[in-house]
Amino acid sequence: MSDHSFPIFDLGAFEAADHNEKQRLGAEVDRICRSTGFLAIANHGVTDAVIDQIWKKTQAFFDLPPETKQRAKTLYPGYPYGYLGPGTEALAKSRNVDTPPDLKESFNGGPLSVPTGMSDPDALGFCYAATIWPEGPDGFVEAWKAYYRAMEDLAARIMRVFATALGLDEHFFDSYVDAPISALRALNYPEQHVPPQPGQLRAGTHTDYGSLTILLPQPGSKGLEIIAPDGNWTPVPPVEGAFVINIGDLMALWTNDRWVSTVHRVVNPPPEDGGMQRRQSLAFFHQPNWFAEIACLPSCLNEGDEPKYAPVLSGPYLMGKFKSTVNAKAG
Repeated sequence: MSDHSFPIFDLGAFEAADHNEKQRLGAEVDRICRSTGFLAIANHGVTDAVIDQIWKKTQAFFDLPPETKQRAKTLYPGYPYGYLGPGTEALAKSRNVDTPPDLKESFNGGPLSVPTGMSDPDALGFCYAATIWPEGPDGFVEAWKAYYRAMEDLAARIMRVFATALGLDEHFFDSYVDAPISALRALNYPEQHVPPQPGQLRAGTHTDYGSLTILLPQPGSKGLEIIAPDGNWTPVPPVEGAFVINIGDLMALWTNDRWVSTVHRVVNPPPEDGGMQRRQSLAFFHQPNWFAEIACLPSCLNEGDEPKYAPVLSGPYLMGKFKSTVNAKAG
């Protein structure tokens, strides 16, 4: 389940387990999500070919000249999809901390299709807005869509682990996430030629908004940190062959704060430790269906207690969060 520094969960073993073993593994996930909300998922079933292609094509995109990348830029401030160049975000501002812009650029894309019958104008204008695809490199769109589909499938499977961990039927969340409004973000933290400004990070201190985030850091890269239960910043190492999972704000709301929406950031390691080197990552922000009502789960409320939060609808909740901070997400 774990190495010496970071919990690693074997998804394939869970899916092949009998009922009693699933309950035991679920209880371990519950313990992790109560303390840090961060774990690695191994034996996940996403093919090396899908991962290799998204790495190659996103790196090739970020290697393009700035003026070429800008032709795929977001249409206006707050538009959710397309290219965001360096200096356009400061994630710490989502927590009311004023910092210099984060040292990164990103490409962002949303759902690959619109559910039949979807007519809500906010949904169509926000999470189902068109992704502004780049002109190149060749094969970028195909690689992106293949990885996005793999992440949708993986997220649904992780939600079954979460349901078990919360004492619910394994398929409890299925109907909440069969048309998710998730987003995929490719991030490039460019090689730095001058030291950062005081307080300037690659991605400032923040939490994620949705149910869970699936992060794929560049192998061997450093800089991702979380606030551990003891209150100290703790590095999260890339785990070979695994995805890093963290809990988002919506899952904390769903569980009545039984589970932690973990505060995290991407710092600049010391130059001698690779702190000036380029770093890439892929972050999939999983979000339940637009009209899914997120209310305190029965298993997360003690008898006689009241829920801490009023129910929310997934889509409008996300749109409000997003627009209040103008696209404050990273990984």
